[in-house]
Amino acid sequence: MAAGLDGVDEQLDALITAADIDGLIRLIDARCASANWEGLLQLRDRARWAVSTGRQLWPAATLAEYRLALLAPAEWAAQVLDEDTGKFSIGPLTEVIAQTHTWQSLASLLPTGPRAAFVAHERVIRGEVIDSSELPDVLEMPFALQPWEPPYPLAVYESDTATFEAPELPASSSELALQFDRSAAPSYVEIIDDDDVALAVRQLVEAWTAESNGKAEVVCVEGSAIDAVAALGISHGHITAITPAHALQWLTWAGASGGAFGRRRGTALGRFGAWWLVAALGGISNDWPTNPDVLGALVSELQWFWWDAAEPVLGWQLQLAVELPAEGLAWAISARDAT
Repeated sequence: MAAGLDGVDEQLDALITAADIDGLIRLIDARCASANWEGLLQLRDRARWAVSTGRQLWPAATLAEYRLALLAPAEWAAQVLDEDTGKFSIGPLTEVIAQTHTWQSLASLLPTGPRAAFVAHERVIRGEVIDSSELPDVLEMPFALQPWEPPYPLAVYESDTATFEAPELPASSSELALQFDRSAAPSYVEIIDDDDVALAVRQLVEAWTAESNGKAEVVCVEGSAIDAVAALGISHGHITAITPAHALQWLTWAGASGGAFGRRRGTALGRFGAWWLVAALGGISNDWPTNPDVLGALVSELQWFWWDAAEPVLGWQLQLAVELPAEGLAWAISARDAT
């Protein structure tokens, strides 16, 4: 029996002692199939303990806690939602658990704290009404979808895999010859330093750039969306007007994603990143938390575009242009990550 852990489980003890990853994964499958959640939690606990003794059993511990969060009843799933779990999981366990459990079923089981708040935000995105009176306001956002928000792209978690579908690309408009290349742009449009928007974009796709192979660039100009795209050095391509709802979906998807090799952050953080970027575009990010109605009006006031450089779509990309007609300003965003 593993020292310091209660309960006799001879099959599990033998696999832990032998550091038999394949055997542990087969046992995880068997305990899920028989709904032996107590046994699965014990497997997770002992595999985690074994890691501290030098046995490399973290894949088994990670898979067990992922399956518990996704598949087990709330009273078992809630037990794997602590600050040390999910570091190597397919997705954040706050998002995994929210796919298959209501906030109502979890609220009394989760310690009040940041992780509980993130679960609540994930359930809000899925349409649940949340009583947030005892939750910490970690994102300083309402625990309710706003009337102006679209349905957000959601991760789909399964026993061994997950899919993170991007929003649908808009159909390209007729080709537009962008008149300015990067070197010529200053002769025709004034490039503006906008540190707030640049920071918001960097934070939105930080997992792509800091944890993977991605790059991000943003430019602000006095002029049109085409002027802004040209200031990125794009000489020709397509630019297509999209709705504010479509733009929010793209921003949220990008902020939730880990890109090619980064760790997925979850839809709650993606939604926060989208709101923060909109606030920065309107010059109100320093007044956070902002009034949701004011932010909704700003989302609609901004004019949104998707652009491309007549190149195939490869990997992860976010290529938006935005105009604020009242100020005569436009921004172009280019963020990409690839395997």
